[in-house]
Amino acid sequence: MVKKAIAAANRIRLKPYIYGGGHSMSRKLQKGYDCSGSVSYALRAAGLIGYPMPSGSFVRWKQPGAGKWITTYANGGHMYMVIAGLSFDTSNMSSTGGNRWSTAIRSSRGFSARHPGNF
Repeated sequence: MVKKAIAAANRIRLKPYIYGGGHSMSRKLQKGYDCSGSVSYALRAAGLIGYPMPSGSFVRWKQPGAGKWITTYANGGHMYMVIAGLSFDTSNMSSTGGNRWSTAIRSSRGFSARHPGNF
């Protein structure tokens, strides 16, 4: 499941940020993804969620705390995740064409850390 989440995240890592992007029930690639749409796409491809969710829904998702391989960080206005020690966050993107992956991980202050269990 971890490898599937990483592979899915890699498919969209360079897609532009689009508010509301990634929340379609379709599994087809979209023009762009917002923060929760990005995380939802990766977790859905891994079989860890059944449908795209907004960031607020991840505040109480699955198990509290950090996971071994996958951790989501969410509040009512933004979210990101850490997979295998790398940050996957739309905040990592820049106007010059950055991508969602980074070795620099933002502060989790103000975010609810959750994990899917056993990962």
